Amino acid sequence: METSLPDRVVVERLRSGDEAAFRALVMRHHAAMVRFAETFVPSRAIAEEVAQEAWVGVIKGIDRFEGRSLLSTWIFRIVANIARTRGAREKRAVPSQALADELAEAAYPSVPASRFSGPRGRGGWCDPPARWSELPDEQLLARATFERVSALSAQLSENQRRVFVLRDIEGYTSAEVCEMLELSDVNQRVLLHRARSRIRAGLEDELGVRA
Repeated sequence: METSLPDRVVVERLRSGDEAAFRALVMRHHAAMVRFAETFVPSRAIAEEVAQEAWVGVIKGIDRFEGRSLLSTWIFRIVANIARTRGAREKRAVPSQALADELAEAAYPSVPASRFSGPRGRGGWCDPPARWSELPDEQLLARATFERVSALSAQLSENQRRVFVLRDIEGYTSAEVCEMLELSDVNQRVLLHRARSRIRAGLEDELGVRA
């Protein structure tokens, strides 16, 4: 099945019991669903179970899909709901103030003030970020770099990691991520900014430049 088919066509096929349509949907989204579920639960094995349970939820709930969002967004919300419940059972629950604490971090600079000129770092860059587009392709595409990104993302707070995975790894839009995670646009932007800042800072040593 073509991946460019409109959601309404895919939904119609799923409702009619088209196994080929379902297999194509699984092939397209399953790996990303597992990666997303991993941001909620303590192991990949559990994330796989969450994804499998989510597919059951898709099959059972497809008749209730109203098309108010993209089909993929609806599917990822199912994953999020299942993963949150499973994660709460598998590990200690994240404190209720977690998101508020992360947003409070916005009061602190994402980039050290020492990298700017002027009083209290309020001037221009004295050590500006390098343009990654100007670095050798071999350096940017090195396997070690992507492994480093993966390791660094695992060190982010849970909410930052979820937003980072969906936006910068899976490629979803800000609107889609807000709907999947039930975040306001402001919250989503703050979390993504903090996540990107920490990833870039961690990559400076790997790339040998100020990123």
